Amino acid sequence: MAAASQPLPEGRYGRTADQRADRKLKIIGAVLGAALIGVIGWIGYDYVSGKSVSAQVITFKVVSDKAVDVHLEVRKDSGETGVCTLRALEADGDEVGRKDVRFEQRSGRIDQVITVQTTSRATAVDLVGCKSA
Repeated sequence: MAAASQPLPEGRYGRTADQRADRKLKIIGAVLGAALIGVIGWIGYDYVSGKSVSAQVITFKVVSDKAVDVHLEVRKDSGETGVCTLRALEADGDEVGRKDVRFEQRSGRIDQVITVQTTSRATAVDLVGCKSA
């Protein structure tokens, strides 16, 4: 009679190398996943909370070859002072005027029309950005 091949008893010789490697990969993946979620959360919080002064160009009107009126809406904390930078552009995209506007009003929302002086006729106005002063 030929002896039938029997499998080795389970757990008798310890864990295999593949099982140890799988466990290590799972732990490393969990740690890296948690770190990635933390970084994304931190970037999102910084983006949302870091902008205490924001603005939006509502409309603009070219009043002459040397000036453009810009209707700007600014939102900021009530006690904060902010500075917004506007620039006027020609048809080919060259900058023809730039102005920094300081907002010291106590109000949290400000609507203001600002005149930007230009070196030639502007066709567009761009809000470069706003920051706390």
